[in-house]
Amino acid sequence: MRFLKYLLGLLLIAYLLTGATQVRPGERVVVRRFGQVVAEWEPGLHVGLPWGMDRVDRVAVDQVRRVPVGYQPGLSDADPAIPAGQLLTGDHNLVNVQVVVDYAVRPTQVVDYVVQQERVDGLVAHVAETLLAQWVAGHTVDDVLISGKTELPRFLAEQTQERLEPYHLGIEVQAASVAYLLPPDEVKDAFEAVTRAQTGIVTSENTARKDANQIRQRAEKEKFQIEQQTAHYVRDRTELARAEADSFVKRVGQSLQLRRKDPDVLATIWWDEMGKLLRRMKENGRIDLLDNHLGPDGLDITIMGPQAKKK
Repeated sequence: MRFLKYLLGLLLIAYLLTGATQVRPGERVVVRRFGQVVAEWEPGLHVGLPWGMDRVDRVAVDQVRRVPVGYQPGLSDADPAIPAGQLLTGDHNLVNVQVVVDYAVRPTQVVDYVVQQERVDGLVAHVAETLLAQWVAGHTVDDVLISGKTELPRFLAEQTQERLEPYHLGIEVQAASVAYLLPPDEVKDAFEAVTRAQTGIVTSENTARKDANQIRQRAEKEKFQIEQQTAHYVRDRTELARAEADSFVKRVGQSLQLRRKDPDVLATIWWDEMGKLLRRMKENGRIDLLDNHLGPDGLDITIMGPQAKKK
């Protein structure tokens, strides 16, 4: 009988200990009693009522939860009539898009998350899918395929958070990413051909722009060299002309002084300059002696061209 009392005592103590809850770091605990929230516990050891009286919900606030939205490769293809995630672009083309929305529970709003936990993922997927269709419909197929992976995630993250705020879900949308973005298989080859052609055009434009820049740089370099050469030439010619002018003025002054002493000095200078000129003309083959043109009748400077040979 005593053993039975000890056993019942131990069982009672064990049952009471079920009210002790250890909240791990990165967790929050919400305690509900008969559906009403009665406590919210942070990391540490907490004691409440024994098991069966309170409902304890653990929430990892440092965990990032992911919600896929849109096209599901393999699953969507099973229903070709209405494939999920196949959206219509602004220029009436079809694209298959799948995005992933990442969210975490706000530590200060754990109660809101626990109360609506069962419908959080559904609301996130519904809002994100609506925004996804809206964004795709507002862009051409080229814009969607080319810039969708860079512009769409930012748009989804900002707008999804804004649309979810009125629901008080207690979550924070941290990021969005594009997991799949391709045209349907029926037109995939055609889109790839267009993409290759556009890539070729861009490559040609870049090459032409690079060549134009190189030509422009060479032209600017040649222009700079010509301007430098011109500046040097102008400076040299200016200095030479100035030196000749100074020399001429000096010689004129000397000539005027010499003329007072010798009236024929200008004739002497003239013949001196003419001698220099004649020597230069002779060196260039523009003057020759006339002795070989003297004949019995006097000076004959008639020059006959070479005669054509008789056949």
